[in-house]
Amino acid sequence: MMLPGTLYLLINNYLPMFGTLIAFKKIDMNLHYWWLTSPWIGFDNFKFLFKTSDAWIITRNTVLYNALFITITPVIAVTFAILLNELRNRIAARFYQNIMFLPYFLSAVVVGYLGYSMLSVEFGFINTHILEPLGMDAIAWYNEPKYWPYILPLIYIWKNIGYSTVIYLAAIVGIDNEYYEAALMDGASKWRQVVSITLPQIRPIIIILMLMAVGHILNADFGLFYQVPLDSGSLYPTTNVIDTYVYRALLSLGDIGMSSAAGLYQSAVGFVLVLTVNLIVRKVNKESALF
Repeated sequence: MMLPGTLYLLINNYLPMFGTLIAFKKIDMNLHYWWLTSPWIGFDNFKFLFKTSDAWIITRNTVLYNALFITITPVIAVTFAILLNELRNRIAARFYQNIMFLPYFLSAVVVGYLGYSMLSVEFGFINTHILEPLGMDAIAWYNEPKYWPYILPLIYIWKNIGYSTVIYLAAIVGIDNEYYEAALMDGASKWRQVVSITLPQIRPIIIILMLMAVGHILNADFGLFYQVPLDSGSLYPTTNVIDTYVYRALLSLGDIGMSSAAGLYQSAVGFVLVLTVNLIVRKVNKESALF
C-alpha cells in the first residue's frame, strides 16, 4: 500500500534534488549532457542575489510580506472557522464555505485582471464609482507604490483565506462535543468555550500550518507579486520580491544556474527556519512540536 506513495515521493521530491548541482555550475546549453559537462563555478551564482543593488529591497519585501501573511492568516481563518461552526443552518454554512473557497481556485492572471477592474485609472470601480462621486481625484494605483503594501495583503487574504478556514473548520468539527456540553453545564459563555476548549484543541494544527509557512518565508507568491501589479516598474520598490526579481533576470540573462541558486538559497533558509522554530516550540511544549 505504501509503494505508490513512496514512488511518487521519490520521483517528484527527491529525484529532482540532483538538479541542485546546476546552482554551482555555469550552464552551457551547447554542450552535450550540459547538466553534467558544464564547468563548476562554486558560489558565483549566489553572488547575483547578494551583490546586486536591489538585494536589500527584494529580501526586505519578501520577508516582511510573508511575515505579515503568516501572522494574520491564522487569526482571520480561525475566526471565520469558529463563526462557520456556529451556524446551525448547514445549507447556509456550505454556501459561505464555497463562496470563501472559490477565490483559491482562481489563477493569478484572473486575479490580476479582477484587480485591474477595480484599480484602473479610467475604468476602475474604485475611481469611477467611489472616488469621483465623492469629488475626489482619481488615483493612478499602478504608479503609486505607497498603496501596495495594503493592497497586496488584502488580495492575498481574499484569495487564500478560504483554504485555511476549511482546514481549521475541519479541526473544530472533530472536537468532542462532550467538552462543550460540560462547559455549558458549568455556565461557560461562548467566548470562554472558544478560549478554553476550541483554541487549545486546534493549537497543534495552527502550529503545524505556521511551521510550514515559516519554511517558505523566502518564497513569495509569484502570481500575487507579478500578475496583480501587472509588472509595473513604478511599483518595484514595494512589489519586487526574490521570485519576481529572479524571473526578470532569467528572462533577460537566460542564466538557469542563477535561478537554481536562488531556489536552493530559499529552500536552505526555509529548512533552517523550520528546524529552529520547531526546536523553540519543542522547548515550550513538546506535544505541539512538528517532530
